[in-house]
Amino acid sequence: MSKDVLEEIIKKKIKKIDLLKKSISLNVLNEQIDQNKSFINFKGKIQNNVDNNKISLIAEIKKASPSAGIIMNNYNPAEIAKIYNNNKATCLSILTEEDFFLGRLNDITKVKERINLPILCKDFFIDKFQVPLARSYGADAILIILAGVSDDLAFDLYEEALKFNMSIIVEVHTVKEAKKALEFNEALIGINNRNLKTLITDINTTYDIHNVLVNHSGPLISESGIKTKEELLALYKKTNIKTFLIGESLLKNLDDNSIFSIL
Repeated sequence: MSKDVLEEIIKKKIKKIDLLKKSISLNVLNEQIDQNKSFINFKGKIQNNVDNNKISLIAEIKKASPSAGIIMNNYNPAEIAKIYNNNKATCLSILTEEDFFLGRLNDITKVKERINLPILCKDFFIDKFQVPLARSYGADAILIILAGVSDDLAFDLYEEALKFNMSIIVEVHTVKEAKKALEFNEALIGINNRNLKTLITDINTTYDIHNVLVNHSGPLISESGIKTKEELLALYKKTNIKTFLIGESLLKNLDDNSIFSIL
């Protein structure tokens, strides 16, 4: 794999989506969406917590990642979701990218059948087709990674998600991206502490760029690299960010609910 991991992931994703578009029509997706009654307002739940000065935890479900390798050998998304739900997680993030994270879109459906929590389809969105596709599996929110798409495509994905009544997380890693993200008025903005090109994680990323985003109309999220309750509370006190997306540290310690004690 080349140094730019994000570029490698997107190259594969483009080929996969091109094939998928030939095998399933938008009409079929729209029929599946109409039949799916599991929609939950992802942004609304988080915004309600922000309005009530409460912390939100988006708990992530994934089998593997390019940075950590295989995280869980006996991977059961529905069982993990059940543990998160019992610990009062606000929302779920489910990795559905197949080649590098070993996920599947059907993982969302399996979880939604058992757990009544809003779900972010955590994937690399590079085509508008992926928005109704994710919605047809029960996703309530999508991710737009500004480092991985052009400005025009980012807005196309954003508008498409709004059309399907989905929430949007616009993800940033730099000050330049943060300034762009302010144009997405209806979105939540996620500050990813991990550089997706090099996979280096630095929690100071949130400290470095949150000031650019303080006037955004929607909730802000600090993502990746948060390992302890103490780190989370320090971020909260210094930035006033109230929403946190945490994956590996939860997945590696499913019996430890100390981070959830802040909820």
